[in-house]
Amino acid sequence: MSNAHSAGVRSGLLLLLLPLQAASVAGLGLLVTGPLAGRWPLSVEDGVNRALADRRETLVTAVSAGMSRLAATESIVTLTLVAVLALLLVPGVPRVRRWRNAAFLAGSVAAQSAVFLLVTVVVGRARPDVPHLDAAPPTSSFPSGHVGAATALFGGLAVLAAGRLSGARRALVVGLLLLVPTAVAVSRVYRGMHHPSDVVVGLLNGGCTLLVMAYALFWSTPGTRTSTGLPAPRTRPDASGAAHTATRIPAAAPAGPGRAVVVRHPHGCDDGTAARVRALLRGHGCTDQVWTSTTAEEPAGALAARVAEADTALVVVCGGDGTVRACADVLSGGGIPLAIVPCGTGNLLARNLRLPADPDTALREALAGTTVGIDLGRIHGDGLAPTRFTVMAGAGFDAAMVRDASARLKRRLGWAAYVLSALRHLGDPRMRLSVRLDGGAPLERRARMVVVGNVGSLQGGLPLLPDARPDSGRLEVVLLDPRGVAGWLAAARHLLTRSATRASGPRLTGGQDRRAARGALEYFSAERIDLRFARPQPRELDGDAFAAGTRLTAEVEPGALRVRLPVHGPAEPVAAAGPGRAAGGAEEPGGARVTARPPARTGRPDGVR
Repeated sequence: MSNAHSAGVRSGLLLLLLPLQAASVAGLGLLVTGPLAGRWPLSVEDGVNRALADRRETLVTAVSAGMSRLAATESIVTLTLVAVLALLLVPGVPRVRRWRNAAFLAGSVAAQSAVFLLVTVVVGRARPDVPHLDAAPPTSSFPSGHVGAATALFGGLAVLAAGRLSGARRALVVGLLLLVPTAVAVSRVYRGMHHPSDVVVGLLNGGCTLLVMAYALFWSTPGTRTSTGLPAPRTRPDASGAAHTATRIPAAAPAGPGRAVVVRHPHGCDDGTAARVRALLRGHGCTDQVWTSTTAEEPAGALAARVAEADTALVVVCGGDGTVRACADVLSGGGIPLAIVPCGTGNLLARNLRLPADPDTALREALAGTTVGIDLGRIHGDGLAPTRFTVMAGAGFDAAMVRDASARLKRRLGWAAYVLSALRHLGDPRMRLSVRLDGGAPLERRARMVVVGNVGSLQGGLPLLPDARPDSGRLEVVLLDPRGVAGWLAAARHLLTRSATRASGPRLTGGQDRRAARGALEYFSAERIDLRFARPQPRELDGDAFAAGTRLTAEVEPGALRVRLPVHGPAEPVAAAGPGRAAGGAEEPGGARVTARPPARTGRPDGVR
């Protein structure tokens, strides 16, 4: 599968908030035109419109006409196309970031328009009973399409400007851009085209669309950083209930010279990036470089053969989550460190490890950083050969979305194709399953999907599994079971709130569970998770779709993969232990200790049962 697949899955889940947004705005519109119509403050809206109509002046009318034309459909489409073209051509910005910025702006405008049109089908509200200064379109007065479109376009430009500029220049540009939607809102009321509540909801509609698209496409780093870039360790109770923190490991020395094997995804890593990777490796003494490209049949290229034929000091992966996962499967349990050059669309593992998004910077800092052991998950089931994952595995709703996404639409729309696929499965029946944690008694549940994670954050830093850490020695589990629109909204609110506050509550120990969002989310934590489904369910692994089955068994491999990570600030070691970690470790050159991991409970040399 392509490296964009895993990111597309997670982004698709986030974009499911847009139908919920449309339903919420439509519900609000039905209240405004129904039970709340005669109540304050709606009861004074007609008076506001009449007062403004009675006090119209030539200059204000001319200015309002200009603002109204600025937010008309033709103007918005034209300005969006020009802005998207400019974003794609802006110099000094990596290609992936240029496309992401363009997709954010175009997607926000298009998504807002789609929500607006869906709402006007449900809600019919007459325009104010005052003289209209513009031709009244055939759509409902609620919500204001002009205001929503202006908010999506100019608010989106403000978001991009805030990330690009700094100081007084940023404040000036962002402030002016944000003034435009407000000016359009006032103009539309002044010109008699909308009630005040119409433009207020238009502003909210555009703003919510920007929020959803920003979470789906951009990264907001959760938590704080340690010296290695991993999240700061959290206290967790031991068997006696006392809190303690994980064992600290001294930082390793920077990567030295030696043979390096570079695995390159030919589509994610272009020729320019490949040339810069070669130069960076040479600059750090890695003059002996062996390159291998991935294929559909060999997602890790010839990595296994290359590391077997000669001593290798470092493996560098230039690709996305799919390539990293395939290489991790080869290197699991060995002593060769892995450096990640994030060249995919989502790069979820790299993001969760707090690696810089820029490929060159990520490699440069990793080479000068430290080697850290992180966990892998190994998984198998009926019809699913033993394999490993680095990010997440799941069954149910998200797997069905992956399986049924149209290949043609994926080529044309990218990750947005998953949204259309997900809409087809919103009405799917809940599945019956049992969850067994660390060999305990089975827990009978119903859910729409189950996800087992080695890391916790999705696109945009959305904390689906807020307790997950890649060095905890445990796997985290979440069951998603929203009931109706209220359930979906409760789940969305919970996740967005946790993302904003960076909090997740007390950490779970084995066998515990925690419910959230009025029961729509349920969390567990364990070293081994056995899932049994009453009927065959679609399954996915780091975004790859697998055949439906009735069983999944996932188990953590503590510290199985050694990864090069940047050091930020003073040398502060990374938390490495949990209940599954041994206290001892082997000393490395440069003073680094690699945490010892328990022996695999199997006779297989690769540790997979």
